[in-house]
Amino acid sequence: MTTHLPPGTSNYRFTAPSSREALRLVRETLGPDAMILSNRVTAGGVEVVATMDGPVAREVAPTAPLPVPLPPPAPPQQAVAPLPAVDDGNSLLREIHSMRGMIEEQLAGMAWNEHQRRDPVRGHLLRTLLGAGFSARLAKDILENLPTGLSHACGMDHAKTELARRLPVLENENALMDEGGVYALMGPTGVGKTTTTAKLAARCVLRFGADKLALVTTDSYRIGAYEQLRIYGQILGVSVHAVKDAADLAHVLAGLRDKHMVLIDTVGMSQRDRAVSDQIAMLCSASRPVKRLLLLNASSHGDTLNEVVEAYRHGAKTAKASDLAGCIFTKVDEATHPGVLVDMAIRHQLPVHYISSGQKVPEHLMLVDRQALVDSVFQAKSRSALFVPGEADLDERPAPLGNEAEVAAAEAVNDRLRAQCQQLIRALTHNAQELASNASAFANGQIGFEETRAIWRKLCDAKLGEEALAQTLRSQALADIHAGCSDYVLAVTGDTSLAGEDDAEPRVLTSTVLLSDRTGRPFAAPQRILAGPVQAGMPLPGDWIRKSGKSVVHLLARLPASALIEQWRFSGNEWAASATAALRILDTGNGTPGTLAKLAAGLTFSTPQATTYRRKPAWVSVAEALVIVRPLAGSDAPGAQGVVSRLRCVVRRIVDADSGKPLAHSYMLASNGIQATALQMVQWPGWRTSAEPYFKLLKQGIVQLASDVPPDDASMRKQWLVAGQASTTVFRLQYAQDPWAVAARNVLARLAGRSVRPGRPVPGPVLLEGLGKFFVLLDALESDGTDLSPQPRRVTAQA
Repeated sequence: MTTHLPPGTSNYRFTAPSSREALRLVRETLGPDAMILSNRVTAGGVEVVATMDGPVAREVAPTAPLPVPLPPPAPPQQAVAPLPAVDDGNSLLREIHSMRGMIEEQLAGMAWNEHQRRDPVRGHLLRTLLGAGFSARLAKDILENLPTGLSHACGMDHAKTELARRLPVLENENALMDEGGVYALMGPTGVGKTTTTAKLAARCVLRFGADKLALVTTDSYRIGAYEQLRIYGQILGVSVHAVKDAADLAHVLAGLRDKHMVLIDTVGMSQRDRAVSDQIAMLCSASRPVKRLLLLNASSHGDTLNEVVEAYRHGAKTAKASDLAGCIFTKVDEATHPGVLVDMAIRHQLPVHYISSGQKVPEHLMLVDRQALVDSVFQAKSRSALFVPGEADLDERPAPLGNEAEVAAAEAVNDRLRAQCQQLIRALTHNAQELASNASAFANGQIGFEETRAIWRKLCDAKLGEEALAQTLRSQALADIHAGCSDYVLAVTGDTSLAGEDDAEPRVLTSTVLLSDRTGRPFAAPQRILAGPVQAGMPLPGDWIRKSGKSVVHLLARLPASALIEQWRFSGNEWAASATAALRILDTGNGTPGTLAKLAAGLTFSTPQATTYRRKPAWVSVAEALVIVRPLAGSDAPGAQGVVSRLRCVVRRIVDADSGKPLAHSYMLASNGIQATALQMVQWPGWRTSAEPYFKLLKQGIVQLASDVPPDDASMRKQWLVAGQASTTVFRLQYAQDPWAVAARNVLARLAGRSVRPGRPVPGPVLLEGLGKFFVLLDALESDGTDLSPQPRRVTAQA
C-alpha cells in the first residue's frame, strides 16, 4: 500500500519490539532523511519519535503498523533564541545526518549492551575471537548458533569445534605425493617461498628419492635467488633449472616429463603489482598443468592477506587460469594473532597444505592438524597488545587515590582474596582423599614427581644456593641410574637459547637428557649455563655420572669432527652418531675403500626379527664391521679430514615381510669402546629422536617460571634448574603408557583449564601448567590441615 503523509512538521510515533525494528519502520515510512526526535523504552517495546519535512510517499508493508501523528508540541515556557539563518542548506542537512548517525549509534550501543546483559558468555567469546585475530564477520558467524546457558569453557569448545569443522586442509599427503605433478609456490616478497620450496623438496626426497624430483626457479630479479636454490639442490642431490619467460618454462617442463614431481619457486611480487597477472598467465599456459600453492605470511595484517589472496586468485587475465590449489602458512612462529590465517583459509576456502614455523630444513614444515591448529591460535601470547585495545583502553582511567585510600583498597583486595582461597579450600576438602590418591599415583609412577615437588618448594628458599640445588638433582639422577640402567647411561645434549632483547651476548642453557639403556626412557637433565653457543655435539662433563660405575654414551645426530673424535678417544668419552649411506670409509677387514652403502652390500646380516615399518609388518636384521672414515674428496673444510681411529659401524636393514623387498637401511658409527650388542645399538637413534622435543619443552617451562630478576641473579639460575626438573617429570609422564598415566595427564589438563579429546595427546605446556597448579593445590590443602596421607595408586580425572 502507498501512504501519503502530509507535509509540514508533524511528528510520528513508531513502536516496535527492538530499536533496530523501530528504525527500520522509520526508514520504510519516512525515508532515509527522516529526523529522529527522541527514543525511549516502554512496556510495549522501543518507542521512536520521528519527523520529516516535505511530502513523502513510501510503500508500507501490510503488516507494518500505521504511524500515529502526534499533536504539535506545546509552546515553550521560556523564550528560546532563534537559530541563526543559514545560507547554505547543505550545511544544515549535514548536521541532520550527523545527528541521525549519532542517535543510531547510541541505539545500537543500547541494543548491544542489552544483548551482553542477557548473554555475557557470547560477548566474552566474541572478544576472545577478535583478540585472536579473527574478523568480526567470521566471529559472529561462528557464534550464531551458540547454545545459551553454556559456560565459557564449553563455549570455547563450541567455537573451536566450529572453526575446525569449517577449516579446509590437505586431507591426505600420501595421495598428493603419489599423484605428483608440477607445483608452483607463489606469494609476495619475503614470504619464504625459496625456503619452503627446499623444505618440500626434502620431504619429496625422503618419500621417493632425489632422482624423481626437479626444482625450477623463475626468480631472475633477486640477487642470489638461483644460487640459494642451487645450494639446496646440491645438498639434496636434485637438479635445479632457471627460466626467464613462458617459452623457457615450456621447454624446461617438457624436458622434465620423467620427473615424478617438479617444484617451481616463483619470483616474489607485491599483490598490487600488475605483473602478478602475467606470472599467473605464464604458469597456467605451461605445457604441463601447474598447481599453484599460495604462501601466506602469518605476521601480516588481515586486510593485507585478503588482498594477497584476491590478487593471486583472480589476477589472471586468461580464461585458462586455474584456481589456487591451496595455501601454506609461513612464519607462524613470528605471529602474534595467528587467527587471521585460519580466517583467510575459511573465508576463501583455501585448503591448508602445510605449516612452516622456522628456518630449519625440513624439520620446520609440518602437516596440518585441524584441532591442533585451532588450539594454537588461542594459545599464542603477544608480549604487547598495542594495536588490539581492550575494554580498559577504551575508558578513561580513574583519578589516582591518595595514599590512605590506596592502602585501604589494597587491604580490602587482600581480605577478599584470602576469603576466596579459604572458601576454595573448604570446597575441595571433601575431595581430599581423591587428591591424595592422585598424588600417590604420581609418586608411584616413577616419573620423579616427589623429587620435583620437593625442589619446587625450595624455589623461594633464599638459604638454598644454586650449587646445593644442583647437587640435590645430581644425587637424584645417580639413584635413577642405579635403578634404571644396566651397562650404559645414554645422553642427548641440546641447547636452549635464553637471550633477551637487551642481551649483548647470547646466553645458552645446555642440557643433557639422560636415557635408560634398557627402555630409552628419560630420567634426568643436568644443565650448565654458557655465554654463547657451544660446539656442536660437545657433551657435558660426566665425572659425577662415572661414580655410578657406568659409562656415558653420547648420542649425536651427525658424525662429529675428526679432531673432536680423537679428543674424546683420549679422554675416554663414548659416543654414537647417525651416518649417511654416502659416507666414505675404509673397511678394516679387507682394506677396501668405499661407502657405507657399498659396505652394507657385502655384510652378513643377523637372523631377521619381526617388527613394523610404517604400520606394516616387516623384518629387521643387523650387521656390523670396523671402519675408518676417509676424508672428503677435494674438501679442505674443517672436519673434512678422515678419522684415523677405528670406529664401530652398525647397519640396520628392514625388508618387507611379504615380498622380502628392502624398505630401508640405517647406519650408525660409534666409538670402538662400546660393548653393547648391535641389536641394542640400533635402537639408540630412535631414542635420541624421541628425546629431542625435551629441549623445546624446557624453554616453555622456563617461560612459565620466568620472573623480573636480572639474568645473572642466582634466583634466576635456580629457576632454570627447577624448570629443568619439572620439564623432565612432564616429559617422562608423556612417555608413560600405563592406564594411570593416561588418567594423570587428564587430571593435569583439567587443572590447566583445557578440555581433553579422546585419542589426542595432551601438549607438554598444558601438563607443565597443570603440574604447577597441582603442587599449589596440594600445599594449600596441607597448610589448611587437611589429611593427605598416601593412598593406593588410583588416578581419577574428576579432581
